[in-house]
Amino acid sequence: MTSSSSGSEYALELDRGDELAAFRERFVIDDPDLIYLDGNSLGRLPKATIGRLRDMVEREWGVELIRGWNQGWIDLPERVGAKMARLVGARPEEVIMADATSVNLFKLVMAALAARPDRTKIVTDDLNFPSDLYILQGILASAGPEYELVVVPSSDGINGPLDALAAAVDEQTALVTLSLTTFKSSYTYDMAAVTGIAHEAGALMLWDTSHAVGALPINLSDAGADLAIGCSYKYVNGGPGSPAYLYVRQDLQEQLRNPVSGWMGQRDAFDFGLRYQPAAGIRRFLTGTPAVLSLVAVEIGADLLLEAGMEQIRRKSAAQTEYLIDLWRRELAPLGFRLNSPLDTARRGSHITIGHDDGWRIAQALIAEMKVLPDFRAPDNIRFGIAPLYNSYAEIHEAAGRLRRVVTEERFLAYPTATTVVT
Repeated sequence: MTSSSSGSEYALELDRGDELAAFRERFVIDDPDLIYLDGNSLGRLPKATIGRLRDMVEREWGVELIRGWNQGWIDLPERVGAKMARLVGARPEEVIMADATSVNLFKLVMAALAARPDRTKIVTDDLNFPSDLYILQGILASAGPEYELVVVPSSDGINGPLDALAAAVDEQTALVTLSLTTFKSSYTYDMAAVTGIAHEAGALMLWDTSHAVGALPINLSDAGADLAIGCSYKYVNGGPGSPAYLYVRQDLQEQLRNPVSGWMGQRDAFDFGLRYQPAAGIRRFLTGTPAVLSLVAVEIGADLLLEAGMEQIRRKSAAQTEYLIDLWRRELAPLGFRLNSPLDTARRGSHITIGHDDGWRIAQALIAEMKVLPDFRAPDNIRFGIAPLYNSYAEIHEAAGRLRRVVTEERFLAYPTATTVVT
């Protein structure tokens, strides 16, 4: 990177050539001076969501009342699921919107263990999202002492331990489950390669795509994945706490049992029979009443991504993360900042993690004084989530400059070392 290519004019030049630049205007940006780089935790609000939810509340709920269920509400899990299927490279009949990510993980892990009754091992890694590990620990604690959770360590805390994972998967492995893009470092697995390792040993493969869906192309079908989950409030921009998707490969749907069998997964839900009979296909993995308001918001976010095109989104994401890495190399590394994300674009998602010994205090100063909003993950990781639909190159350039000022002007020294509840 030359001095000219690291300046603000170069960033503006990149923005002028951005094929997705117009999408930024379709999001609510209340404060143009605030640089929002936390779309990997919570996406911005699409403007279209406001009007759609207002109509949903005032007309569909307010006027139609319970009649709304027969005017499209009951079909939302499948209808929105079919759009999510296009984002993750699956058939429409393989994806449904249901519950939270952790609940969907519980369902699919339990189903996988029941489908492999002679196997007692689950394999994952220590880069996996901690909530996923908590779910796995709880399941195996209930399943019995013969069950084992193998957590394969990453050698550097950044890159996935592919060789060690392959060595850990054997004839006792019922399930391999990993985050496609890891939450701290942004390392992204080769989905097909890891799925092949699981299948060679006769195990099932479950992917958590929460930090990838909406940011990079995913193709569950081509990878041969068995099961997958993923949230909708990050890059899909579905809103706080919006429901997650659940994927089960079509040929497995009749073989697997939903362990949380509720009335929405019942074959004839409104017959109110006293004996559970699972619905056909993916709908059997529903449990309770769909979150109608949230699903309407998710649909808006999915539509925006489909309109933009995942290949174009990925192309911009790769270029923007590379641009931030170049700025780190030139402007930030001399100040003690470390790159805690992979250099290889193919193995990197859409967030960049930069470490520093005073990372927490620096992050506080960025938010409180510099109007840059990233997030922080212990022990030293400042995560910059780049959402290509609304983040510009100029924002990234300015964020790096403000980050530099926090250190050179020693602004971070005024902040405590104790962390807050939400980081």
